[in-house]
Amino acid sequence: MEAGVANGSGTVSAAEAGPEFRHVTVLLEESVDALLPAEGKVIVDATLGGGGHSELLLERGATVWGIDQDPSARRAACERLARFGSRFRVLAGNFRNAGAMLREQGVEAVDGVLADIGISSHQVDTPERGFSFREDGPLDMRMNPESARSAAVLVNEASEAQIADWLWKYGEERASRSIARAIVKARESAPIETTRQLASIIEGVLPRHGKQHPATRSFQALRIAVNDELGALECLLESGVSLLKAGGRMAVISFHSLEDRAIKQFFDKVSRPEVDRPEWPEPRPNPEYCARLVNRKPILPSEAEVARNPRARSAKLRVIEKVSPR
Repeated sequence: MEAGVANGSGTVSAAEAGPEFRHVTVLLEESVDALLPAEGKVIVDATLGGGGHSELLLERGATVWGIDQDPSARRAACERLARFGSRFRVLAGNFRNAGAMLREQGVEAVDGVLADIGISSHQVDTPERGFSFREDGPLDMRMNPESARSAAVLVNEASEAQIADWLWKYGEERASRSIARAIVKARESAPIETTRQLASIIEGVLPRHGKQHPATRSFQALRIAVNDELGALECLLESGVSLLKAGGRMAVISFHSLEDRAIKQFFDKVSRPEVDRPEWPEPRPNPEYCARLVNRKPILPSEAEVARNPRARSAKLRVIEKVSPR
């Protein structure tokens, strides 16, 4: 883990050099408004990306700690936000460790936590990162390029049963067993090393119907498995709410049902003053209670935003406010 100030010098190593980082920030105004940024407030941007959310938070006076495991994102954000000097600080690492990372820097409590869960436009649009089959590239999918386990490792070394489980659990792919069987059969002849190679194998099992490519769900599932995205999200939610001061807010943007379901269930768990069970004579105090729902239904992107950025169409924003210690 590294920490630095975005002062334009010395905070980004040469190893972080790379292609220009491009990312369109989703639900920008809605998520920043929800966090109530102001001078003197400290807010954690747990998914720094290109710095779009952080920039608006900083412009409204807040001090921001940005976290990202992708060196290209950190480099781009430091360049973009250098003008804010010491009010913007960057940490290299996985947001699953947000609480520990902040406490190592002497930050015990914050006024806000923001997370924009999922994959960035830059990662999707860079063939070398191996997230997409639109262009051929190495079968990688690692959000942190220094991680040991790539998608190629998974598809070439995991058992057929494990691959099928990932495809069903993380991609809700009904043909998970057939696809896993085809992957194992194909790798017996030669390793599966590229995105187009894997997509072709899947297309051989599921012929294309409609606009969605038959490999879409499987690629999502493998990406989630490679990066343990749902496990990391669970850790972030727990550590994030623990970091918040009373009155502090957490805003989380998700892009698919698995993420949104996990966020909704966690927010529901910590915002119920009481819990009840059929075998109990009456409800009991909820030991997890510490927050209130700011919005009962998710905030969705406007039609205008979706028209500008079609990738925003599946985004959902949920927000809670800390009301008591936990």
